[in-house]
Amino acid sequence: MGAASTVTAPAADTPRFGALLRNRALGKLVVLAVIAAVLVPIVNARWSSGSWPHALTVDLTGPLSRTSDWIINNRDTHPLFLYFFGYISNAVVICVRAVYLVLLAAGWAGVTAAAALVAWRVAGVKLAAAAGVAFLACGLLGMWVPTMQTLALMIVAVLASVVLGAILGLAAGLSDRTNRALRPVLDTMQVLPAFAYLLPVVLVFGIGVPAAVLATVVYAAPPMARLTALGLRGADGGVMEAVASLGATARQRLLTARLPLARKQLLLGLNQTIMMALSMAVIASVIGAGGLGDRVYQALASVDVGAALAAGIPIVLLAVILDRTTAAAGERLGAAEPDGRRLNGLNGWAVAAALTLAVALAARFAGRVDWPGSWLVNIADPVDKAVDWMTNHLYTGVPVIGGTADWAGHFTTWVLDPLRDGLQGMPWWSVLLVVAALAWLIGTWRTALTAVLAMAAIGVLGVWNPSLDTLSQVLAAVAVTLVIGFAVGIGAARSERVERLLRPVLDVCQTMPQFVYLIPVVALFGVGRAPAIAAAVVYALPAVIRITTQGLREVDSAAMESARSMGATSGQQLRQVQLPLARPALLLAVNQGVVLVLAVVIIGGLVGGGALGYNVVFGLAQGDLATGLVAGAAIVCLGLMLDRVTQPTERRAKKGA
Repeated sequence: MGAASTVTAPAADTPRFGALLRNRALGKLVVLAVIAAVLVPIVNARWSSGSWPHALTVDLTGPLSRTSDWIINNRDTHPLFLYFFGYISNAVVICVRAVYLVLLAAGWAGVTAAAALVAWRVAGVKLAAAAGVAFLACGLLGMWVPTMQTLALMIVAVLASVVLGAILGLAAGLSDRTNRALRPVLDTMQVLPAFAYLLPVVLVFGIGVPAAVLATVVYAAPPMARLTALGLRGADGGVMEAVASLGATARQRLLTARLPLARKQLLLGLNQTIMMALSMAVIASVIGAGGLGDRVYQALASVDVGAALAAGIPIVLLAVILDRTTAAAGERLGAAEPDGRRLNGLNGWAVAAALTLAVALAARFAGRVDWPGSWLVNIADPVDKAVDWMTNHLYTGVPVIGGTADWAGHFTTWVLDPLRDGLQGMPWWSVLLVVAALAWLIGTWRTALTAVLAMAAIGVLGVWNPSLDTLSQVLAAVAVTLVIGFAVGIGAARSERVERLLRPVLDVCQTMPQFVYLIPVVALFGVGRAPAIAAAVVYALPAVIRITTQGLREVDSAAMESARSMGATSGQQLRQVQLPLARPALLLAVNQGVVLVLAVVIIGGLVGGGALGYNVVFGLAQGDLATGLVAGAAIVCLGLMLDRVTQPTERRAKKGA
């Protein structure tokens, strides 16, 4: 019997061993371990461990400084600047000034009426009333002129972004080769935080409106390009075949079939472009954009929360109204127009334009073009008093729980410092191995190679330690975001009441520009890395919560019914059915959380976040092209690496589903 058991035991273990060998994840790790066993001793002997070796760095200070000096010295004399960039700059200034003058000529009454009537035509009475109240609130807060400045810049930037994005999207949608060529460019632009766009544009165009508009266009055009290409490439094959069989030319197929079929994607692209343009228009206040962003920036610099909030509220109101209006326009496509907006067969848009003109002329004849000085509501003083009270009672010294400053200090001491020191203390080659392992497990060898090369490029640029400092902040913020976001998303997915309560809060948070989040966290937590992380968490939470909720709600109802019929409890249904089936959505939530967190952590350089964000701010403030561009390039590489590590390939996502 003993002999028989001795013979059968290996036979029983053989299938297990074979199953382990067939496990794709384990196989990848084994291959990576073999490669590391061969290469690490060689690398360690050649360059040693520790931080990134100096011998593998490339000093770009000299070439970039010479480039910067050449641009500055020739900006007023070289034909390239006089007859190309100069004309672009002048055209931007003329366009923004013309729109601004039209808005001022229409007066507060005309602009408010126009906003309300456009919202009414697109979405109905409720949104029209909301739009009117939003614009009136901008005047009541004493921000009418800055609001018009921001709106003028927005209109020009959005139009330019839509035109540029539509052209690129049209090319990518109609040509596979162009689509393949544009994809890495758009990927890079998507992960590049907004702050990093500013320095190169300022160097060429100087401080002022042209630089602000062009930086906004570069930042806001990619979503329009992506969604235009997606809509054109996703056109129904049957419809396109039918049109082709009728003898339509390529141009006729485009105008009569592809574009009409892609209308919803085009309007979604417009919506995303508007949101990103507004966000960038606020950030561009750092380089002289003026308007509401400039008021926020000045108030933030002096930690005047009341003044910052007075300028921040109109930004949020503009974002919400623009978001709702464009979203409603997309939902209306193809639907019959309600009777209440037909105006007895008259052209509704013509009537709306006539009413707007009538209101503007009436206000001008009445001498009420400018917002009346007596119609102002001062919220700065009450807000400052509230902030003073919070500072005195919540900032520090709260019994038992401590104050917000204490929490920030503890988070820095117990989480951020150990995480940063741990990453910076790892041998440089081990960081690359970890990145390779994570990227390969979630994607393909190409994904892993891209992530490793992006991380290695950071070392070559000579900013290894600052990048790991930024990475530590991103990891800490993402961890907090995912814990809170998944918990709240699960609760919203399981309770419609919770989702209804959360919806308006998430709507406001999701449409609020990045810059505005720094205002309350500075008041509550002071300056440093912890406030930057708090702002990043609040900024990224809405997207994580929404994607998690949607992913869990879209789980196959048949699978859920089968689990219930087998007697599974609510917790078992969540753990064993919903979460596994919603894995692609959860991975997307992680990816979006990482991208959004990185964007705000970089802006956190304005409030003491340090690391790469500080380098970008320093380069921008001092006109130091070398420091700013190297930091910007490192941010791109860091964002690209994080995107690849957290974004599964389409093939793996389908397998996970």
